[in-house]
Amino acid sequence: MANHKTESNGQRVRRRHGLSRRAVLAGMSAPLVLGAAGCARIDTRAAEDGGDLLERLRAQGSVRLGIASEIPYSYIDTDGNLTGQAPAIARVIFGRLGIDRFQPVLTEFGSLIPGLNALQFDVVAAGMWINPERCQKVIFSDPDYVAKDAFIVAEGNPLGLESYADIAETGARVATGPGWFQRDYALGNGVPEGNIGTYPDQLAGLNAVRHGRIDAFFGTAPTIVAAARNAAGVEATTPFTPVVDGEEQIGAGGFAFRPTETNLRDAFNVELHKLKDSGELLDIVSPFGFTEEDMTDLTAEELCAE
Repeated sequence: MANHKTESNGQRVRRRHGLSRRAVLAGMSAPLVLGAAGCARIDTRAAEDGGDLLERLRAQGSVRLGIASEIPYSYIDTDGNLTGQAPAIARVIFGRLGIDRFQPVLTEFGSLIPGLNALQFDVVAAGMWINPERCQKVIFSDPDYVAKDAFIVAEGNPLGLESYADIAETGARVATGPGWFQRDYALGNGVPEGNIGTYPDQLAGLNAVRHGRIDAFFGTAPTIVAAARNAAGVEATTPFTPVVDGEEQIGAGGFAFRPTETNLRDAFNVELHKLKDSGELLDIVSPFGFTEEDMTDLTAEELCAE
């Protein structure tokens, strides 16, 4: 991890280096492809020059987006349409790059990086957190958001859970999603590994809380708040910045590209920074629950640094 991270207000905060990370890159399941998705051979000479995917995408006028079903980041709505924070950003940026058609490829979160590198799609558009482990497998755009954490708890929050330390102190039964880094935050606060379950997504976790199988389900605040909104019998806790060994843990996410495609990533970054500088980025993502507090000037280079 980078030694320091920048929050949207310019304050510098230190991130912890030694926090163990759950392996999220292993395993790969067949994705559900919503639209045509052919595979192209990699031109070795083109790769050495930063890749030619941008030119090929412009020529065909379409891009395949790898997504995972996680509200509000990327998902297929009840009408079968691609939506979410990341696809909304992708539509604007790729449109400005001359690409105006989108083919979503829906797969499990843990299969996004393997699927990208296996040419099953062209870019990961799923709000993926940027960290050194993932940076060894893919290259990232600069992040388009930072996120705090939150819990889904029973209505009234009977155990008073507001932090991972509270979970450890109360011995609460908890769970998170597969490969989500929040498990490490809980472990770093002394929650026994045996007390942390896994559910496939936030809706399964919400139902587990509702039916009393667990006391809390935790994840990034945008995911948790969206899931709990208008859900009977549960509520979302106030978003908070996780702390491990006295150090704040700042998470930020962006778009992932194959390591050979630096030209596409760099062109994407140019347009992303234009959106940030103009304030348009906030306008694009605010319908999905993101606020000015979630905007960031962090860079992928900072987040990828050990």
